[in-house]
Amino acid sequence: MIPHLHATDLACERDGRMLFEHLQLPLHAGDMLQVSGPNGSGKTSLLRLLAGLMLPTAGQVLLNGKPLAEQRSEAGHNLLWIGHAAGIKDLLSAEENLAWLCALHTPANHRQIGVALEAVGLRGYEDVPCHTLSAGQQRRVALARLHLPGPPLWILDEPFTALDKQGVVQLELHLARHCERGGTVVLTTHHSLTRQPASYRELDLGRYAP
Repeated sequence: MIPHLHATDLACERDGRMLFEHLQLPLHAGDMLQVSGPNGSGKTSLLRLLAGLMLPTAGQVLLNGKPLAEQRSEAGHNLLWIGHAAGIKDLLSAEENLAWLCALHTPANHRQIGVALEAVGLRGYEDVPCHTLSAGQQRRVALARLHLPGPPLWILDEPFTALDKQGVVQLELHLARHCERGGTVVLTTHHSLTRQPASYRELDLGRYAP
């Protein structure tokens, strides 16, 4: 079976320093990969490489068997990226932000967005400008994308940032269920996951430092 996402002999150099090299990483439907490693080991850089936001120093990333570098215009339709920052526009409402973000892959209607915001505990905040929301609420707006129609591959950089205890539990459950339904998740987090799907594994980037 062709891996959903496959990094082959991947290397990444930043500011004249090799962060990691010779990384082999096949990911199939149902897999959850937690990327760990010491500060400066290249965790965010690896996720950006897998999302097609950076080019590797060596090696390549394959998405559904084809080089990701040749699918840059289609990447938004094939994977969902949520970075360490919430990535939302302050002057737009929660609903407007989600409508704009979802246009990158699968457009969502008013009802779907309302259901997604309710799923992350933001019912009643649909029309509220995001600059008035707390950091945790802004993070929930970004994570509401995970409750909308979209690609099965999720690449998430520190998705638990600013969430309260209830938000952490809900997100853990949702990520595990996504994998159990055949989705794929790659994430970085300092949080110890208590809910892990059967195909969970951890990648310590420190092992790939030169």
